[in-house]
Amino acid sequence: MGFKVGLTYNQKRHTDTDESLPEDFYAEFDDEETADAIADALKKGGCEVTKIEADEEAYEKLMRLRPKIVFNIAEGLHGESRRSHIPAMLEMLRIPYSGSGPLTLAISLDKALTHQLLSTADIPSPSFQVFTAANDRMDEELIFPLVVKPVSEGSSKGIRSSSLVRDEEDLRKQVSWVIKTYGQPAIVEEFLPGREFTVSLIGNDNPTVLPIVEILLENLPSGSSPLYSYEAKWIWDTPEKPLNMFRCPAEIPLELYGKISNLAVRTFKVLGCQDICRIDMRVDKDGKPRVIEANPLPGMIPNPEAHSCLPEAASTAGYTYDQLICTILWQALKRYNLQNLFENGSLIKLQ
Repeated sequence: MGFKVGLTYNQKRHTDTDESLPEDFYAEFDDEETADAIADALKKGGCEVTKIEADEEAYEKLMRLRPKIVFNIAEGLHGESRRSHIPAMLEMLRIPYSGSGPLTLAISLDKALTHQLLSTADIPSPSFQVFTAANDRMDEELIFPLVVKPVSEGSSKGIRSSSLVRDEEDLRKQVSWVIKTYGQPAIVEEFLPGREFTVSLIGNDNPTVLPIVEILLENLPSGSSPLYSYEAKWIWDTPEKPLNMFRCPAEIPLELYGKISNLAVRTFKVLGCQDICRIDMRVDKDGKPRVIEANPLPGMIPNPEAHSCLPEAASTAGYTYDQLICTILWQALKRYNLQNLFENGSLIKLQ
């Protein structure tokens, strides 16, 4: 018998049978290919893996299975705290798990709360305003152009090329679309005109910063807004017709590299992230990096042609995909002081 590990995830499905859902409803969820690749990596490390769909039956399945630990990539199905559902269940059942806890996952999904929390630690992020209705009075400090997003979504859901607005008429039109389509407030953020980067971290007390990835916004289709939008991630950039969207490691001065790395580590700690996180940043008009989003459940698509930022950064750092997955689990085992339970010592991990 191997070391019993549960793998909790939400499987990506098509929305064509339910027209009431936004077209990008399943964008955050994982293809079966990703779940299978993670399971295979853990099996190669000596684990006995059971995949568990993170749906209404997950609690009973976890209660029956009682794994030693759970590798969690579940996005959750519904509600503003949906990413917290599986970790909260696991804590109730006293089952250890990889990744961040319920509070961190809930806060990081809410872009406004994230900005507010970062500001208390003097971590720069965009100025913003939350709109609960399209006719809310606009903050006089907001200056066009601005970016309109759903306040609590990931994977660029609700971010389109049209999300970059340059006047009040377009702003209110985009805010109205977000509220109607996603059933939640819109966050309107200051547009940062500089280069965009994403930084992956692995670990806990002193997390390892993987090579920084630059998003090559200049390679977006002609006429599109300089945003890493839903179209850019999921429509224009495909394995069949790839865009040259990433450069890893980013070609930037050593001073900027250090500032971005430092900001990433500080953000990781302020938000209370565990084991793994990916943090997105853009450079402002003064050349200073600012945090635009934190992703404690970063995508881990195994296909290198799919341009998944964390695996790409890990590959540049010398990890195989199997090593990346087993390293994340190993970090969780160490955090729970359970590494000694893995007696056969075959789990692939970084030294």
